[in-house]
Amino acid sequence: MTCEEAEVLIHALIDGELDAGHAREVEAHIEGCAHCAALMKEYQEIRQAIAESDLRYKAPLELRRKIEKALPQPQAAPSRRSVLRGFAMGSAVSAMAATGLVAIVLRNDDEQRIENEVVSAHLRSLQAGHLIDVVSTDQHTVKPWFNGKLDVSPPVIDLTAQGFTLIGGRLDYVNAREIGAVVYKRRQHVINLFVAQTANTERKTAKVSTLQGFNIRRWSDRGLNYWAVSDLGADELSEFGDKFESAMRANKEG
Repeated sequence: MTCEEAEVLIHALIDGELDAGHAREVEAHIEGCAHCAALMKEYQEIRQAIAESDLRYKAPLELRRKIEKALPQPQAAPSRRSVLRGFAMGSAVSAMAATGLVAIVLRNDDEQRIENEVVSAHLRSLQAGHLIDVVSTDQHTVKPWFNGKLDVSPPVIDLTAQGFTLIGGRLDYVNAREIGAVVYKRRQHVINLFVAQTANTERKTAKVSTLQGFNIRRWSDRGLNYWAVSDLGADELSEFGDKFESAMRANKEG
């Protein structure tokens, strides 16, 4: 783990937001790095100073009375009609759940969880020796390497001429499944393109989000989900995704 990676995660470590694996990695780095150890100590001292400061403010009695007066007054007990109306509303919500509207919320939560996992996988890959299983700039070497290792091999596109250099691929784990990761570089920035099979063949247009300082471009096409993750700017990562999708369409048409 580099100092740059550790600095991103130190705040999360102090707040107890890291999983056990990442917490151990950051702690191991801090033990051997005087710079990050000093940074960790500084953050802890700041946090302690804030906790010990008397920052509470007690509102004057007059202000409290004004607020209480402005609050809605207690209502009378609900009538039988209003109770029945409440039951009817509950039945309507149940009907909405039965039609799958609640499932949309669950799917959105699931997407957020998976985005957290692909960022974690991206961070793991940046450690020495974790980035690539097969090292090659040749798509005809990288793509066959995945054959037999996954149910569906991820598409591998050579985008060197467009400014994104293919450097290899590896196997990774996201959502408790083994998936393929195709690795590119733009200058010194690593782009992990995670590809997973899905039962839904509907094409979903790209969405770009940011998590833990990393940009994620997600899209779906022809039964595959794609997540491109990098510390590249959102505009350059979008450019990568656009060029990848254009090349895929050109290959299909050809």
